[in-house]
Amino acid sequence: MRPRRVAVVTGTGTGIGKTWLTVELARHLRACGLAVAARKPVQSYASSTATDAHLLAAATGEDLLRVCPRHRWYAVPMAPPMAASVLGLAPPERGQLLDEVKASWAVPRADIALVEGAGAVASPLAADCDTTDIARGLGADIAVVVAHPGLGTINDVRLATRALAPVPVVVFLNRFDPDEKLHALNRAWLADVDGLAVATSVEEVAVHVEDAGKRGP
Repeated sequence: MRPRRVAVVTGTGTGIGKTWLTVELARHLRACGLAVAARKPVQSYASSTATDAHLLAAATGEDLLRVCPRHRWYAVPMAPPMAASVLGLAPPERGQLLDEVKASWAVPRADIALVEGAGAVASPLAADCDTTDIARGLGADIAVVVAHPGLGTINDVRLATRALAPVPVVVFLNRFDPDEKLHALNRAWLADVDGLAVATSVEEVAVHVEDAGKRGP
């Protein structure tokens, strides 16, 4: 059964903090008494000892292979469809990833599902899709865009949020320092000029994720 709210977590770059935020968000929401599911439709990695799926499963208490099915693990650190090809496997396709995520929803129904992409917002997840396609295909209530707070972030965030349209977005500025003038100016520009929802803490992101679901059925 589809969770009441579906939030897709993506970012403006690789290594931007998507998994850290998803883990902390899951922990926070669970501490608030909500049932939380986490999904990683596909993952590529350098070491299988602590993949993103391991971290997400630990944060939600779910079975590891419900978070990410084993046949979507590619042990090469590059875009998943490229990693699959390098390993001599057929690259995943959009329809397959969407069907697998939808089939994995558990009963009883979760309050919130956090679906983490791979790489940046337009990085390939499959032979024919990226995170924007997954967000739209799942009917996401909101997308969380993780971004750095420094030089160049306005451009990065604008490109990411435009790519995700019409999915509503909250921007999370990771490692934001309110005493850093550029960080503060970037936050103000994104909020006041671009009219975006901007968060600098896990708690703020959680509020936006919960409120997004209230607009839906």
